[in-house]
Amino acid sequence: MKVYIIRHCEAEGQAPEAMLTATGMEARKRLADFLIPYQIEEVISSPYERAIQTIEMFIQDNGIPFKVDERLKERVLSSENLVDWLEKLQQTYIDYDLKFTGGESSNEAVNRMIELVNELRQGNHTSVAIVTHGNIMSLLINHYNGDFGFNEWKQLSNPDVYEINFNSKEIKVNRIWGSEIEFI
Repeated sequence: MKVYIIRHCEAEGQAPEAMLTATGMEARKRLADFLIPYQIEEVISSPYERAIQTIEMFIQDNGIPFKVDERLKERVLSSENLVDWLEKLQQTYIDYDLKFTGGESSNEAVNRMIELVNELRQGNHTSVAIVTHGNIMSLLINHYNGDFGFNEWKQLSNPDVYEINFNSKEIKVNRIWGSEIEFI
């Protein structure tokens, strides 16, 4: 089985209802074309508007089954406005149990993603895409590739796509989309 983890296209903000920017709307067209050869059988998305907008063209044009799953929503670092949020986020890549007021630890966030991926692996599909957000995506990739951390999170593009291949004894994680091909 292969799971494609898709980070949403460029959005106007971080709120759940934030829409894609004009650049994001253009990128979703390129993303829809890019995904065709991967023979994706089902798409599961974060409930956030920017994630749904990112993938809706692909699912509509290709008649692919689609559902929303709360476990794919972005991780909340804190319910408070943290002036030094970037430094605090970096700390959570070192201490996976670190938790700020009203937020989720890295372990809590990644565990909900792992739960979903394990359910997908139990299913009948050979190729599924999940549409999510940068921080939670990076934590899931880190679970399967411990070398992927804070610095790699900072290098993610909008959109971005990684493939997790579960078909061999060794789980393989590969970036198949990125800033170097985004504007082709």
